[in-house]
Amino acid sequence: MIIDCHGHFTTAPPALGRWRQRQIEAFESTGARVSPGELSIGDDEIRAAIENGQLKLQRERGTDVTIFSPGAGKMAHHYGDERTSLDWSRVSNDLIARVCGLFPGRFVGACQLPQSPGDALPASIGNSVAELERCVEELGFVGCLLNPDPSDGHWQAPPLTDRVYYPLYEKLVELDVPAMIHVAMSRNPALQGTCAHYLNGDTAVFMQLCMSDLFVDFPTLKLIIPHGGGAVPYHWGRYRGFMIDQGRPPLEEAVLNNVFFDTCVYHRRGMELLLDVIPQRNILFASEMIGAVRAVDPETGRRFDDTKYVLDSIGTATEAIYGGNALRVFGRLEGALK
Repeated sequence: MIIDCHGHFTTAPPALGRWRQRQIEAFESTGARVSPGELSIGDDEIRAAIENGQLKLQRERGTDVTIFSPGAGKMAHHYGDERTSLDWSRVSNDLIARVCGLFPGRFVGACQLPQSPGDALPASIGNSVAELERCVEELGFVGCLLNPDPSDGHWQAPPLTDRVYYPLYEKLVELDVPAMIHVAMSRNPALQGTCAHYLNGDTAVFMQLCMSDLFVDFPTLKLIIPHGGGAVPYHWGRYRGFMIDQGRPPLEEAVLNNVFFDTCVYHRRGMELLLDVIPQRNILFASEMIGAVRAVDPETGRRFDDTKYVLDSIGTATEAIYGGNALRVFGRLEGALK
């Protein structure tokens, strides 16, 4: 079974975006709320969006199932207050649940969390715990997206190793679900979203984990760093050296029992580096289709996000990368597929 651990509903029906825009504008202008009940999307709209998008590419590329979450960039946690974020997360997660219900065995849910920046962060972590539990226990989801920068490009939050996040980690461990560390949009003009902010977030969080004892406190916590780990594989020696300089445990011992990387790397040399540097037990197949890059690579004639083609052409990836590791890291996935 070939399991794509990183997919977003980037082709969601336009009604979702219109509801979100009304929600933001109403709160910013008068503080008013727009009810989630005002959103109306029919099953046929969902089917058309999936069948002409992600499912079509699944079939063409020979993948079996995608762990599916709301569009990451559109989480946009800086808008509104905790209630704004909670309503938006519930609307988005309920839509993902409908996709999974309409296409059983093809899509399994991972949820958006209702995070908020600044002084609202602690309360929003409480809301995140409750929403995670709802999505896992009631909707059958197997993971979540955790934004390390709910200020969306200004990095005003404490590191993910701060104790403000501990209630969420306790719930992740209790439910046996991992978190994919994924920033949202960038509202900082100095940081383009998908190629600067995303990869910067991946790299920055790995360093946070290296500097902390988070996994001493949570030895079974599982975190996935997407996009091949950002700069991590390229600078593996720098991280190893830093750990030695600081008198910390070896890098492999400190993080690799808990941290995993996906294959959202859109060129062969980068994928080869990932496979050479990171142990294969720590790599999960992923494509992030249809997502950050939608173009066709003129050098290969394939879409950049056809990561299965790249992996297949290299020929050294194990069955564990294609699916076995996902079944191990996402503790509830096998049950969800049954």
